[in-house]
Amino acid sequence: MTRRRAARPPARELLAARSDILLVAAGGALGSLGRWALGQALAGDRGSFPRATFIENLSGAFALGVLMVLVLDLWPTSRYIRPFLGVGVLGGYTTFSTYLLDARTLFAADRPLLSAVYLVGTLAGGLVATWAGMFLTGRVTRRGGGRRR
Repeated sequence: MTRRRAARPPARELLAARSDILLVAAGGALGSLGRWALGQALAGDRGSFPRATFIENLSGAFALGVLMVLVLDLWPTSRYIRPFLGVGVLGGYTTFSTYLLDARTLFAADRPLLSAVYLVGTLAGGLVATWAGMFLTGRVTRRGGGRRR
């Protein structure tokens, strides 16, 4: 009794069929570089408020709100914009894993109140920032005579 292995397509065919993988990777590289640069510019002391991560996550949430209005209401349909900008660039730029690590670091540095404020503030701020991005972009595109689909 012989077991047959399923034939696998060559990597070139797989990548050609799923070009969104490359778009996400390229966008993720760009977003991660942006996050790194901001982190270097705003580096703080261990145990202090992690302002770089806070700003990255809130500005990324705002940008995601802007992007969704543009993609859904204004720009022509394209299967490449969301994987590149939304998942790739903004996924690489925002960092909720570092957000949790920062909160743990604050807690371990005997700053539990600041840790809790950071946890809740980032989550609530991210939701507000996304809404603000959507709201403001919707207002600007309607006032500016933007094309609505």
